[in-house]
Amino acid sequence: MKDNLLIPFSIGHCANDLVPIAMYIIIPAFGTAMGLSPAKIGLLFMIHNLSAIAYFPAGLMADHSPNRGVLLTATFFWVGVGYFIASFADHFWMFAILIAVAAMGDAFWHPLATAVLTQMNKSRRAFALGMHAIGGNISEVIALPAAGFFIMLWDWKTAIQLMVLPTLLMGCIFIFIAPKVPRNSNSQFTRSDFTQIWNTWTTVAGIRVIALFTAYNMALFAITTMTPLYLRSNHGFDWMMTALLLAVMMLPGALLQPWVGKVSDRLGRRPLILLGNSVAAGAALTAGLSLSFTLALVGLGLALTVLVSIRPVLLAAAVDHSAGREGASLGLTFAFMDGFAASSAVLAGLVGQKDLSNAFLLASGFSLIAVVLALAIPRGRHPDGGTLPEIAR
Repeated sequence: MKDNLLIPFSIGHCANDLVPIAMYIIIPAFGTAMGLSPAKIGLLFMIHNLSAIAYFPAGLMADHSPNRGVLLTATFFWVGVGYFIASFADHFWMFAILIAVAAMGDAFWHPLATAVLTQMNKSRRAFALGMHAIGGNISEVIALPAAGFFIMLWDWKTAIQLMVLPTLLMGCIFIFIAPKVPRNSNSQFTRSDFTQIWNTWTTVAGIRVIALFTAYNMALFAITTMTPLYLRSNHGFDWMMTALLLAVMMLPGALLQPWVGKVSDRLGRRPLILLGNSVAAGAALTAGLSLSFTLALVGLGLALTVLVSIRPVLLAAAVDHSAGREGASLGLTFAFMDGFAASSAVLAGLVGQKDLSNAFLLASGFSLIAVVLALAIPRGRHPDGGTLPEIAR
């Protein structure tokens, strides 16, 4: 059953992420059509990612809801219908609010799906998370060029309306997959559960781990949100070529995720977290300072490759720290990684007002902060009771 769900969940992740990922091109296209500044486009990205408030309740439901298959199926229709409605918005705030509500459906998927997979694959958590994550990152390879192509042929509204179709189709297919999702016997949430979660994550070590996740994703988000504007505004690329370049830069990291996850299951989390963020810091710094477009492009590609590839390692580190509350801990992790970290889009837009390459210098700084935080995390015990360090292992 484990292997039977790894593939459907990866495909489901791909389908659910199509429109949210297409927003990396659609939001800049909307902003350009509306004449918005980079800072306001960054604000749109941040509002879109306020959907992260849904991660934590979804995580709690992953630990306690008896029928998680039904909830997972519902997310496809939430996403598909929500974004379809948003495609008819004509004003900044209407569009911002509608895409944020639609994205909550996608936010609900992640803690539910990853909790099921990590509970079913306790000895290979990072590998399972990598298999799940590769679906989302393959979605980037599909969604970004498709969105760019549709915008080039028609406009951002038509792009959204076409992009929701695979999501709705997968929702129909998932009706038949949902019964295979293991039912949760721990169906009642109590005050002691909340106390345990609070005690786990409010320790010095827990706060350091959360800060690490946030700094890591702030670097990733600063690059992914400003790169389309950088390619279009600084170098005159059309939306199709911009989308293709962004997809190509993210593809290697996506393909590496299961392998990187498997390596971290064997060698430990901290070495890969340190290596990935260190390389990303140097690559983003090169992209920000280089006068050569080719060198800047290589720097951005390398930074995105390593940051995307280590994402399942950080998620597995959260599960290692979770004290048996996989869903809640993953929900909390996603909330900080994709919620609070989204503020970096606004910061990147502000520092990029004069030159968008400054956003990559900001990303380099966030990666350096992640390196320092990873070094500060003390060694602990293996979550299964062994003597290896928890994150350093």
